This record gives sequence, C-alpha cells and structure tokens, in this order.
Amino acid sequence: MPGPDYVDVFTLTVAGARDTPPERWARTAFEEVAGRGGQFIWRGLLGLRLQRRPSPGHVAGWRIGGLGEDWVRLEAESWMLTGNLVLHLTDGEATLVTALRYDRPFARAVWPPLAAVHRRLAPGLLRDTYAAL
Repeated sequence: MPGPDYVDVFTLTVAGARDTPPERWARTAFEEVAGRGGQFIWRGLLGLRLQRRPSPGHVAGWRIGGLGEDWVRLEAESWMLTGNLVLHLTDGEATLVTALRYDRPFARAVWPPLAAVHRRLAPGLLRDTYAAL
C-alpha cells in the first residue's frame, strides 16, 4: 500500500511457524479466532466492504491481494479508509502487519480509539491462532 497513514507490527516467537501455510494461518486467525467480533469491527465500525460468502479468493471477507510461500496480504476498502493485513511467517516467528490509508478525514477520528483496542487484541490473536493450528 503506497503511503499508509497507520502501520503496526506484531510478532509472535514460535517454533515451526512456517510448518503451516500462510493462508491457513490467515483463515484460522481471521475466520475462526477473530470470528464475529472481528466482523463487527471490520464491517460495523470501519464499514469495510467485505465479501459476504466464503470464497477461495477471500479470507473472512478480505480479498487475498497477494500470496507467497511465507506471506499473505489481505485487502479491503470502506468509504473512509483502505486496509491491508499482512501475515509473514519465518521458521521462528509469525508477524502480523496492519496498514491503513485514510481516504477521508473522518478516518482520522474513527481509527485512533479503535487502534487502541486493536493493539490490545492483536498479540492474543496471534497466540490463539498458533494454539488453534
């Protein structure tokens, strides 16, 4: 994403993170672990236009924008912002990057309080995902 307005990075140190493909990590994290709570935040609070039906090209409604041997990038847009989630795996780490671009000024007011919640929940999302795999 060119010119993000917000970026954060969370890393979980784990053995064998690459033993599971990145798309499986993403599906477990965002469809199973984040579940309905994630959908409420993404659709309800951020207004992201997510795919409603399961599809091979989407994870939890987010479009798979890129996929490699050790990473996956998910993309979504709303009327006020564009978001990317990138999950990168190495032999000893799973890293989640969140990048947002504010497409409308209103996003600058909406995201900061949600960012505080996001930063509190993201480390647990990675831990719970690893435990569920």
